[in-house]
Amino acid sequence: MNRIRVLPENVSSQIAAGEVIDRPASVVKELIDNSVDAGADRIIINVEKGGKQLIKVSDNGVGMSRDDLLLCVERHATSKIETASDLFSIKSLGFRGEALPSMASVSRMRIISRPKDQIAGHRLKIAGGKMIAIEEMGSPTGTIVEVGELFYSVPARRKFLRAAKTETDHIIDILSRSVLPLPGVQFRLDDAGKMIMNLPASDEQLPRLSGLMGRQVAESMVEAVEKNHDLRIRAYLGPSELSRSRGDRLFVYVNNRNIRDRLVTKAIMEGYAQRLMKGQYPQAVVFIEIDPSKVDVNVHPAKQEVRFHDGAVVYQALVSTISKALVRTFYGPIDKVDERDRWGLDRKDSLSFMAEKPRDYFKPVKGKSASAGAEMRVNSIVAGGPQIIGQLGNTYILCQVEDGLIMVDQHAAHERIVYENLKKVSHNSQIENQALLIPHEVELTLKEKRVVMGNGDRLSRFGIELDHFGGNTFLLRSVPAPLKDLKWDSLISELLTDLEEGGPEDTVFDKALTAMACHGAIRAGHRLTHEEMAELLNQLEGMDLPENCPHGRPVFKRLTYYEIAKMFKRIV
Repeated sequence: MNRIRVLPENVSSQIAAGEVIDRPASVVKELIDNSVDAGADRIIINVEKGGKQLIKVSDNGVGMSRDDLLLCVERHATSKIETASDLFSIKSLGFRGEALPSMASVSRMRIISRPKDQIAGHRLKIAGGKMIAIEEMGSPTGTIVEVGELFYSVPARRKFLRAAKTETDHIIDILSRSVLPLPGVQFRLDDAGKMIMNLPASDEQLPRLSGLMGRQVAESMVEAVEKNHDLRIRAYLGPSELSRSRGDRLFVYVNNRNIRDRLVTKAIMEGYAQRLMKGQYPQAVVFIEIDPSKVDVNVHPAKQEVRFHDGAVVYQALVSTISKALVRTFYGPIDKVDERDRWGLDRKDSLSFMAEKPRDYFKPVKGKSASAGAEMRVNSIVAGGPQIIGQLGNTYILCQVEDGLIMVDQHAAHERIVYENLKKVSHNSQIENQALLIPHEVELTLKEKRVVMGNGDRLSRFGIELDHFGGNTFLLRSVPAPLKDLKWDSLISELLTDLEEGGPEDTVFDKALTAMACHGAIRAGHRLTHEEMAELLNQLEGMDLPENCPHGRPVFKRLTYYEIAKMFKRIV
């Protein structure tokens, strides 16, 4: 008796449907892709019970004839490609010819469509993959697809669907990801007749960003555009202070297709560098336009995975574009200011700008030495430079500026300075050491001892020389030359933890520099003189990334006169 058999058509269709359609949100995504490919500029989505009862997508695209209606629910029937070579020049969102047949096999579906050049349209009814009827009827130009009782023919799959509210949330998320690259298309989402989302068409990207991510985030975003041969990158980057603990506000598109790609995500995080704290993700939207022949989108039926033919080029281009854009926005996003502000802070009531122009708060004075320049900047408020008011809690430096108050975290500021100075004096990932006249005795745990014994060369690169004295005791004979008077036991313990975690050499070395900078910086609670505060700000000005410490924490915050006036109810 034969063990291998050919599966019935309805079974194979339901198996294929499981790869493409896993919940109502997947249906919405596939139908939106079809509407966009059909040239629609108005797409309306209606759902009931989170899409489990009904999903209806209406568009004003080119529509389908009677014959096309019959073919569209056949597996691997598509208008997007014709030959295998077309897979390497895909410009449409859909191309596999699997979505509609998959939906039809696990639901009760109706499709109504009329091309622009025909008087009457047609309605196709299909349930569980079997055609019930096709009939002529009046209809508007475009296509209406109704997917009812999703997974009614696969009860086991239907049981895995979540509550209606949860499924609706997934639909909102997938819709948000789909509409960002299409500002010229109107989208509306209704849930049981109640409007959930309404995004009118626009010639600009910013209103769409504002509608989906909030006006404050959209206004504070920095726009970056770079073009390199066949690769074009356009990014909208939120400031680091609006970062989130999840990457749910990080949107990436390749040729207008929403993707999830580790390489691209890593490049974005690298571009933000030390502006983000560990475990935080930026709010950002990145559009990548690339020659279709240099990216493979035919990786998974869900079409959210891609493979770049030269991932290194894409990676470096993203890192460069993002880092250069963020450097230009030295002092972060513009604060919300009412256009009637009596304090002289201007604000346009439109979304016609992306970010505040860089402000040279610590601008040096020509013809003066660094220290003299710092003193002049401190004592002069007329030119708009910072005037040091004093120290708050022996932790924060308070500076009056032209439009309000700046609070500087002295530890974070000095940590940034020490970190960048260490990087400058390190040659070939090697820090110059300084021998101690009297060796310092260090007591380690057994675990730390094993790390030291196996990483002597690495510690030497950090400028640290440890000699085994017996048992778990070591003698610290040399230390990094730029650092003085530290709690060496604490620093060494942290360095050994980083060495134990391992990783690429550059990453481990950078972690070591960060640890040294943290331990070598002045602490919160340390009292500074006026001259020391001025010198600290002066040094901070010369740093490559002055707005964040190496751990990603902000170095300073600004409080405008407008915000202060609102706090005291001077402005309502």
